[in-house]
Amino acid sequence: MRTGEPLPALGDVLAALDTGVWHWDTAAGLVTVDAVAARLLGLPAREVTLTEPQVRARLHPVDWNEITGVVQLAVAEGTIAEVRIRIMDDRKRVVRVVRSRSKPSFDRARKAYVLTGSLQEVTEPTPGTAAGRAAVTGDWRRSREAFLLDAGRALAEARSTQEVLRVTANLSMPGFTPDGLAVFGVEGDQLTIIGHHGHEPGADNPFYMPLDTDYPAAEVVRTGRAVYISSPEEYRTRYPLTWPLAQRFGRRSWAFLPLTASGRTMGTWLAAFAYPVAFTPDERSVLTTVARMLAQALSRAGTAESERALTDGLQRSMMPKLGPGIPGMGIAARYIPTGGGLQIGGDWYDVIPLPGGERFALVIGDVQGHDVRAAGLMGQLRTALRAYASEGHRPDAVLSRASRFLHGISEADPAELRFATCLYAEVDPVSGVLEVARAGHPEPVVRMADATVLTPPTAGGLPLGIDPDADYPTTRLVLEPGETMMICTDGLIETGGHDLDTGRRRLRTVLEQHRGTPEELADALVQAVHGPSSHHSTGPLIDRREDDIAVLLLSRHGGGCGCGAEPDTVRPPVRRTMLTVAQAEPERIAVARHQLRELLHDWSSADQVDSAVLLLSEVLTNVLVHTDTDALLLAEVTDGGDGRRIRVEVTDGGDDLPHRRRPGELASSGRGLVLVQLLAHTWGVDPRGEGKTIWFELYEKDGTDPAG
Repeated sequence: MRTGEPLPALGDVLAALDTGVWHWDTAAGLVTVDAVAARLLGLPAREVTLTEPQVRARLHPVDWNEITGVVQLAVAEGTIAEVRIRIMDDRKRVVRVVRSRSKPSFDRARKAYVLTGSLQEVTEPTPGTAAGRAAVTGDWRRSREAFLLDAGRALAEARSTQEVLRVTANLSMPGFTPDGLAVFGVEGDQLTIIGHHGHEPGADNPFYMPLDTDYPAAEVVRTGRAVYISSPEEYRTRYPLTWPLAQRFGRRSWAFLPLTASGRTMGTWLAAFAYPVAFTPDERSVLTTVARMLAQALSRAGTAESERALTDGLQRSMMPKLGPGIPGMGIAARYIPTGGGLQIGGDWYDVIPLPGGERFALVIGDVQGHDVRAAGLMGQLRTALRAYASEGHRPDAVLSRASRFLHGISEADPAELRFATCLYAEVDPVSGVLEVARAGHPEPVVRMADATVLTPPTAGGLPLGIDPDADYPTTRLVLEPGETMMICTDGLIETGGHDLDTGRRRLRTVLEQHRGTPEELADALVQAVHGPSSHHSTGPLIDRREDDIAVLLLSRHGGGCGCGAEPDTVRPPVRRTMLTVAQAEPERIAVARHQLRELLHDWSSADQVDSAVLLLSEVLTNVLVHTDTDALLLAEVTDGGDGRRIRVEVTDGGDDLPHRRRPGELASSGRGLVLVQLLAHTWGVDPRGEGKTIWFELYEKDGTDPAG
């Protein structure tokens, strides 16, 4: 062609280059192709308008799906959409491979894509070459899909920002893998670095800069669009001011991609390569997909870390603060959140120094619910209990005032009525005496010096907040040297699908078998219900919702408890239980029988246990029937060196001494002392200043009943 001659028509040029032209309107669902494009598609060489199904029938099905993703990516980035397509014949055989290039646009009014592009036949690239790495067909595509599945799974499982960064640094992308990574975040109007990989220590220092800096990562945050730089020359030309920051790392190509979550660009992901990368549509598609998954993973990790920080703060506020400790006693406590949401609910525990300097109070409770309101009420109630206790009120008065306090809060918002269970125990560390009041809370459990576990009956009232005028009776217990008391919320009992009965049996096993310090025992209790071994002891209520766990252990030193305390060498180990049976509470005789059986859980003779329980029933009933006073039960198991013995004492305030009768065959009473004389090894009646004590003893050494 001579100088000055007019240029040939565009169609003639494309035909000479064997390049076809096509136009696609997704709203109409029609594709118009010229003669060359029709021939490349395996159709007669003439201009024709085809429907989408007609075009799809000529393409490999995997490639058709690929086109949609490439078009969306090109529109989002404002770049050229390029894709390799396999053309199929009527027998589904690949007859040629063509390359399509187009500049797509999106019509928001019609919600449709409009594309005009070119079509040209190409030679299938050789696997392993640069062109082969850029291809979108064959094994490379399958490798890419497998990689994205693995990457998505790994990022979804990451629970912290550092885990997310570690997973991202270990990603091996199919065909091209960056050797340097950095994740930038935004704080106000500043670009900061969250983490990096493949840079020397201190490489993140220069990356704290204003967002208006001429730096690719800052531009990505400002515009929300990716920046691809294929060579150092391109980097130096486009970003001359910040090129020295990247030059010293010796990279050859860079990809800066937006990290977008919930429609907001939260940062930039930098992938740097040690070799030139052309950033084909397929490579950009992989990088964009990873960036989206990375943004979601970082967002989840940030939320989880904020929740953990809130949980840790609340947990620290619930920990006992007693300074150097309590002379003669040890305390261990655990709080384990097992529910969802904020990982914090209404469970709490506290240790409160009382006026006078020696006594202290143990508190454990559970506000109804597992949400922000429950946590807020827990904090208010805990503060109120501390205030009432510090004023010197007795346990029953502390709970009564706390109930009125919680009821007043609930009345202010009737739609959010809440109640709380609570156990309050005032402790005298010198004598080991505990004054216990309960508000609908599980009873305390005592592990004796020889690992016998008892559940001493304690009086209780309604949960806090239900009745502002509720009463909370107090029960006196004595914690002997070497004994440990456990109080807990119902989460420790019921976690794993257990009810109160099966859950207590599970905890009893741990308490009886454990040997170690109170801290180790606390860990063992939590491990039994919340650790891997808990899956071997699921309860009957598998669908029961998990709950928070709070547990507090109080141990009294001495007695050889196996809990790290020095043994008491002055007297032999003693199991002891005490119980008051009031005239108006004859049903507590059944509680007394249960307590005695727990005390004799490892007695060698089952017949002797039955005898002891029968005699106890007779003696207690005798007090309630023949006097107008209450009965006080004291049962002790001792080891005198020649075998164990059980001594049961029942004390009342009546003046009349019991005497043996001779009842007739049809008499309904009068046999109590006859049974005592027949079944007990020894027995007696001791007058007191006011009242008397009836006692009997059984010896385990021969394992036989006296009447045998």
